[in-house]
Amino acid sequence: MIYPLPNAGHDLTGQIAIITGASSGLGARFARVLSASGAQVALCARRVDKLDALVAEITAAGGRAQAFAVDVADQAQCLALAERVEGAMGPVSILINNAGIPDAARAHKLPPELFNQVMAVNVHAPWLLSTSLAARRIADGGGLRIVNIASMAAFEYGGHGAALYSMTKAAVVRMTEVLAVEWARYPINVNAIAPGAFASEMMDGMLARMGDITQSFRRKRLGDPAMMDSTLLYLVAPAGEAVTGTVIKIDDGQSNR
Repeated sequence: MIYPLPNAGHDLTGQIAIITGASSGLGARFARVLSASGAQVALCARRVDKLDALVAEITAAGGRAQAFAVDVADQAQCLALAERVEGAMGPVSILINNAGIPDAARAHKLPPELFNQVMAVNVHAPWLLSTSLAARRIADGGGLRIVNIASMAAFEYGGHGAALYSMTKAAVVRMTEVLAVEWARYPINVNAIAPGAFASEMMDGMLARMGDITQSFRRKRLGDPAMMDSTLLYLVAPAGEAVTGTVIKIDDGQSNR
């Protein structure tokens, strides 16, 4: 006998997804994964040339994608993004808050301008994008899956000049938890992924500054972004219908947590 499994699938046909920081690294990978599962993807970042190249790649593979130039450090642009995307593509049902930047400075040497920039991108942007989209879905009764990209740095800090980054990612974790509670009465799920050290453009900068950190890891390697595919799909597809307020740690055994 074949049993029906309505909550086991990862089919995203008919879904429209916003991915911030989609011009490279994890964001570009997330866009490819969601598109391959049937979603239309709104690729959002500052570097339009890279977005256009990814749109062309996804389109050539049979997917549907559009590029939206946006600087998530700008609050006005964050607040306008939902209307821009929905005007061009339709109601958004998935939001991946992936954009993020490091600080790479000791706390006592951190200039106020860098503090404000990191806070704007890592904390203000996911808050503004989540709340603006949730308000639209609460008004029209539609569903929304939000996945915030936190970090294992939210839970541990090695003292290597990333105190502010660690603090902002802890804020993302708590943001995930409280918004999930606040919106639990609606069909809005808010979850997060906390990656360890994965290959990305941001990680390239860290390796250039700190050297080969992988030798201190148990498996002596960086994570491959593809290792997060199934977790991302679980959180945005029917499989994750009852999952909200959860932070899933994916660190390849790098930490003690």
